[in-house]
Amino acid sequence: MLRPGGRWVFAVNHPMRWMFSDDPGPDGLTVTQSYFDRTPYLEVDGGGRATYVEHHRTIGDRVRDVVAAGLVLDDVVEPEWPEGHERIWGQWSPLRGALFPGTAIFVTHRPG
Repeated sequence: MLRPGGRWVFAVNHPMRWMFSDDPGPDGLTVTQSYFDRTPYLEVDGGGRATYVEHHRTIGDRVRDVVAAGLVLDDVVEPEWPEGHERIWGQWSPLRGALFPGTAIFVTHRPG
């Protein structure tokens, strides 16, 4: 349990990324699904067992979860792509990073 006055900071993949395919090039700039589609992303092995599951939540969902937990939301940080960073990492590239964030960082505290 977080003590009164305690701070909780957490980061998630930015919810916007769910709308786009995992392509660091121009094809990854086309919206392919609704931001509001909360269907989990699922990868399975050859036996049909889940090996990776990721659940999409909107920014609003995250804010409501923070408030429902009795926390105060102090800030939402959406880091910009670092200037001069040219490395492609998975679906992220300078092309995509210049247009939308890959991460959302929530800064909260428990009142008290």
